Amino acid sequence: MNKLLSTVFALAVACVTVSVQAQKITGNAENGSKKVAMCVGCHGIIGYQASFPEVHKVPMIAGQSATYIVSALTAYKGGDRKHPTMRAIADSLSEQDIADVAAYYSQLGMQEGDAPPAAAARQPSERIQALISRDKDNACTKCHGANFNTPNDGTVAKLAGQHADYLFVALKSYKTEKNLQIGRSNGVMSQQAKKFSNAELKELASYISSLPGELKTVPESRIHHAK
Repeated sequence: MNKLLSTVFALAVACVTVSVQAQKITGNAENGSKKVAMCVGCHGIIGYQASFPEVHKVPMIAGQSATYIVSALTAYKGGDRKHPTMRAIADSLSEQDIADVAAYYSQLGMQEGDAPPAAAARQPSERIQALISRDKDNACTKCHGANFNTPNDGTVAKLAGQHADYLFVALKSYKTEKNLQIGRSNGVMSQQAKKFSNAELKELASYISSLPGELKTVPESRIHHAK
């Protein structure tokens, strides 16, 4: 009987453990607004530029999907994205913090009608179209959408309208290997980025940046005062 009770107890504990692990952490935007003190110094200032690994505007993250922001912060926390500042910030956040921050930025500054049409608002030149479709089975638009703003998966970023210099640096980082300070580990993106020269990546970044999108920088009143 004791052996049976022990077995039943063990199974119950296992079930509870699995249940807890299976629970999805839900982000709360209101709570997230109280956890972004380390973010606003860069992402809350219009035109703010980073200087590592080279000078470029920090990415616009307001309006980005919560799932992608969670994915990106988790990648920094786990070391798949090697940016010292972002790694340090991500390391300081719990899974709940990350979910809350992601929920906050995903709705920040968003208004009804912000989303651009599903079709590309600006048709690419033949040159750019050839780059986009270089690998027909894995064209850029297959994951990021025809307008680069409707990803096929929540973990894929919205790109339309993002700063060109940031996009260029990000794309190059997927080509970087065995560097402790820079680089991004993502099998799909690494495979794609390595098919292009840096000059071609810069052309792609310039085109994608020119498209209308939902991404924006929302000035934080605590550090950015209108004149």
